[in-house]
Amino acid sequence: MTQVALVTGAAQGLGKSIAEQLLNAGYRVVISDRSLESAQATAAELDATGERVLALKLDVSSKADFEDALAAVVAHWGGLQVVVNNAAMTMTTPVMQISPEEFDRVVSVNQRGTFVGCQVFGSYLAARGYGRIINMASLAGQNGGTATGAHYAASKGAIITLTKIFAKELAASGVTVNAIAPGPIESPAVRAAVPPERLEKLIEAIPVKQLGNAAFIGKLIVQLASEDAYFTTGATWDVNGGIFMR
Repeated sequence: MTQVALVTGAAQGLGKSIAEQLLNAGYRVVISDRSLESAQATAAELDATGERVLALKLDVSSKADFEDALAAVVAHWGGLQVVVNNAAMTMTTPVMQISPEEFDRVVSVNQRGTFVGCQVFGSYLAARGYGRIINMASLAGQNGGTATGAHYAASKGAIITLTKIFAKELAASGVTVNAIAPGPIESPAVRAAVPPERLEKLIEAIPVKQLGNAAFIGKLIVQLASEDAYFTTGATWDVNGGIFMR
């Protein structure tokens, strides 16, 4: 049986790369994003036939959107086996200038979005006795951030903790929950967030002296999504070029 994987925030950037690697590995992939038009454009780009992709609107700040997406996937393909909670809001506002409202917006997307995704999809997967959930954390959640805002870093740290909580909750039901914590990745988002002169200094501070590879992260997700990965759960996988070692 061809397994089905859903990726949130998959219309662009890292989410798009993750979706592409899952497609390359043989999965049917749900391209979900808060913009249906963007999701549809990416789905058409990744699979012109439309046979192995499904584009859906999913705003991760809405629990109803998660529930509607799950129902749509089950109706379309009969089931869901893999979930990648990738959608995130990245902001770089200095800590003393972050308003409570801005803090809440970032946490609502990053932290609460991952929580609700684990809750809604995790309940479904547990009821069927099998599933793989991979949450996108960040180096910022481990070292307090190097180029991102405090609200982003705090939300990503919370995702690491939520991953452990849901891993414990779902392990006996055949569902694994893991996180990946990337450092700076070669991507439009990183280059948009970090000014060129600062980015140059950032790269120089990375032990391997280069930015990370989005395709590699997608391939790591493929490994964690496999049936053979049953003995790996509650873990956070570091992909940061040696910036943070433990």
